[in-house]
Amino acid sequence: MVDALHIVCPHCQAVNRMPPERLGAAPVCGQCHRPLFEGKPVAVDAAAFRKHLARNDIPLLVDFWAPWCGPCKMMAPHFAQAAAQLEPRVRLLKVDTDAEQTLGASHNIRSIPTLALFRGGRELARQAGAMGTAAIVQWARSHGT
Repeated sequence: MVDALHIVCPHCQAVNRMPPERLGAAPVCGQCHRPLFEGKPVAVDAAAFRKHLARNDIPLLVDFWAPWCGPCKMMAPHFAQAAAQLEPRVRLLKVDTDAEQTLGASHNIRSIPTLALFRGGRELARQAGAMGTAAIVQWARSHGT
């Protein structure tokens, strides 16, 4: 049994330690005192992505997208609704592959939108193409989140 989880704050990037049973108790960051979970995806740059990937003990579900992509725009509200269902057991991140081209290249993103699920710093699963809310939640849960 894990005695404490490390959770990266979506606002200030501070790493917080907490018992797993406190995840659902609306925890706040020890540094900035803002909620650690707000039931919505977090837009990240390369530095924040790397911090979340390296330090979060919960899985990360990442939407690699671009502002000009029609299917990405169609999926965005579904990804947001999935965040409300999957948090606090999963952190949902959004990476704009136009703004963060090195992240897209380093993770071999060939089409967008692409969802990638990470745990412990490594990729567990990947799915290209737009999905609805129920499909996103079911896909994430089918991979052990």
